[in-house]
Amino acid sequence: MDLDSVECVSSCDGMDEDEPSHLHHQFAKLHGAAAHNGATPAPGISPTTSINELLECPVCTNSMYPPIHQCHNGHTLCSSCKTKVQNRCPTCRQELGDIRCLALEKVAESLELPCKHSSLGCPGIFPYFSKHLHESQCNFRPYNCPYAGSECSVTGDIPFLVTHLRDDHKVDMHTGCTFNHRYVKSNPREVENATWMLTVFHCFGQYFCLHFEAFQLGMAPVYMAFLRFMGDETDARNYCYSLEVGANGRKLIWEGIPRSIRDSHRKVRESHDGLIIQRNMALFFSGSDRKELKLRVTGRIWKEQQSSESGVCIPNLCS
Repeated sequence: MDLDSVECVSSCDGMDEDEPSHLHHQFAKLHGAAAHNGATPAPGISPTTSINELLECPVCTNSMYPPIHQCHNGHTLCSSCKTKVQNRCPTCRQELGDIRCLALEKVAESLELPCKHSSLGCPGIFPYFSKHLHESQCNFRPYNCPYAGSECSVTGDIPFLVTHLRDDHKVDMHTGCTFNHRYVKSNPREVENATWMLTVFHCFGQYFCLHFEAFQLGMAPVYMAFLRFMGDETDARNYCYSLEVGANGRKLIWEGIPRSIRDSHRKVRESHDGLIIQRNMALFFSGSDRKELKLRVTGRIWKEQQSSESGVCIPNLCS
């Protein structure tokens, strides 16, 4: 990572097999006590939780989906892990063969479970087979750290990530909807994977990340600036931003909608969704000697309604 100086001024898926007897015994343990004489389960016993444990693969610990495989002793594992254990049961080391656990698959078909992100606010209850798909797209799932200078594995909600960016990555934090940044690089011919320090802006009660990077676009070295919204795409579409760079009577202007941090900075960069400046133009803007990159990027963030058909911002300047 190349961190150069920044000056900123901010404002505002069978086979039929006999089921092992111990598997029936497992289900009897789950439901027999509660069904006997119509009694309810003893306090602290959760049949649903026990079934969830039965549906957990002992190798990867993920939920198992058909085809669910089992050994002759009834130990189960998921289809993905079956290919990794050299046809040996990871529990008893017996040969696996091709036995399907149809009883467990049928149990899974009957389940409705809460989203694993329920503790983060998701109220949904989903059929077992669609739960995994929902969770991969759930609006309450944690966000990845948006920091672009390293492969950070931290996840969390927005307030947590803001604190993480400030305290762990030491990013610049600013309040206001306008900005004026000066990007400097002593050797502008070294553009491969150069990344300047991320800047976070707080305005309209939301957080936005300003990125400025240098990379090769085909054979051409370019610089790119773009904004990401710390939230989901639906909310990001409520905002617009502009970026402007220029000097010597010329200027380049970019105007668009910030991308959600659900999209990685690399995905945004590869989609070219931002202000792109070719190196020769960047050096022209930097001054007559063209020996040092000195770019001043100004910009503004505003909130406004959009055309529901086009998805573009309706001109409506804000203060």
